[in-house]
Amino acid sequence: MKATRTRQEQMAGLMATSLRNPRGSIALLKKPSQPLGKFALPSLGLKWRSPVTKAIATPVNIIASVPGFVQLAEPVPVEVSLMDVVKSLPKEVFEIDEFKAWKTVAITISALAAGYAALAVAPWYLYPVVYMYLGTAVTGLFVVGHDCGHNSFSKSQLVNDVVGTIMMAPLIYPFEPWRIKHNIHHAHTNKLIMDTAWQPFRPHQFDRAGPFTKAVMKAAMGPLWWVASVGHWLLWHFDLSKFRTQDLPKVKVSLVAVLAFTLVVLLPLLITQGPIGFIKWWLLPWLGFHFWMSTFTLVHHTAPHIPFKQNREWNVVEAQLNGTVHCDYPAWVEILCHDISVHIPHHVSTRIPSYNLRKAYASIQKNWDKYLNKAVFGIPLISTIINECNLFDAEQKKWIKFEKAARQLQSSGGKPSSASNDSTCLN
Repeated sequence: MKATRTRQEQMAGLMATSLRNPRGSIALLKKPSQPLGKFALPSLGLKWRSPVTKAIATPVNIIASVPGFVQLAEPVPVEVSLMDVVKSLPKEVFEIDEFKAWKTVAITISALAAGYAALAVAPWYLYPVVYMYLGTAVTGLFVVGHDCGHNSFSKSQLVNDVVGTIMMAPLIYPFEPWRIKHNIHHAHTNKLIMDTAWQPFRPHQFDRAGPFTKAVMKAAMGPLWWVASVGHWLLWHFDLSKFRTQDLPKVKVSLVAVLAFTLVVLLPLLITQGPIGFIKWWLLPWLGFHFWMSTFTLVHHTAPHIPFKQNREWNVVEAQLNGTVHCDYPAWVEILCHDISVHIPHHVSTRIPSYNLRKAYASIQKNWDKYLNKAVFGIPLISTIINECNLFDAEQKKWIKFEKAARQLQSSGGKPSSASNDSTCLN
């Protein structure tokens, strides 16, 4: 009965939010009908869900009133374990295919060659389009290294280490330090203090901070979310004191590889092309890569209805299946980034290579669909995250606002005033 009441309360909260937030809301009804109304932003490939709410095919009878989301997950039953989900997957999704693995390398190298060729001949007014493409292609380097970090690129540990180090070096991303911290993220996804991908800002941190620090926090979880991973990159991957003694030899090799690329490629680039050439040929594509790093991390693990949890209450299947978001991006992004956006099966098992993620996801949808959170990348989704998910209150177990007045309004359950944001974080 307790679980039923909790679910009813959640649905009541969602529908209440929908009434206050009709613009851009999405409803999922049990019976399929015609597709949702939408218009596209062709230059970005973003999709805006229109205020006209229609039914789409889904086996789950849930009202999804969070803009940007097309399905909100039901709670995972207590008797379901992560191993149950893993065992339901076809065995072939775990198989490493060396040809397909090297194919991802070929796709990324070819995409980069095409992007840089376009940058060399394109007039200045086409630079935004070229950099949008090139920054995404550069992200493919990281995704290949990502497979190597999970030993899902090759059956050979040496090949994984060498390829991962080489692919990440142009990003000035040391492979081994990243690999160590990233695997901690998978072991402690959405766990307070422990998750190394990112930690939400907490109310006590924000309230005690000075004006400058508060401004940085608001920017990182607001309009400058897309460069937040630059800070994470600097803080987590170059400090030897953050690593165990037995890990230091490999960590140092990765740091040397990054230093070598800097000295052999980036320094000559700066000397021969000057600051403008350095910005044109390396810095702007690198910032495009960080746009996607920041966005993927935020989108796949952040939503008003998905809490971070303390160690004592954390549950692995809730975190990996129920607390990770599947997001649909424009097809060209998913091709260049090797389906890293198909994120739920990757959290169910890191042994699944990137080229098998879609097949694994189809199986998860077939067997566990009602426990999945699904979203569509675009303005409504990003707006929801940066407007609703400001600070995470561990005591209330929900996202709250930066402003204390808005927090008091949330706590009282009162209706928002005309001067306040009309969105309310969900429990």
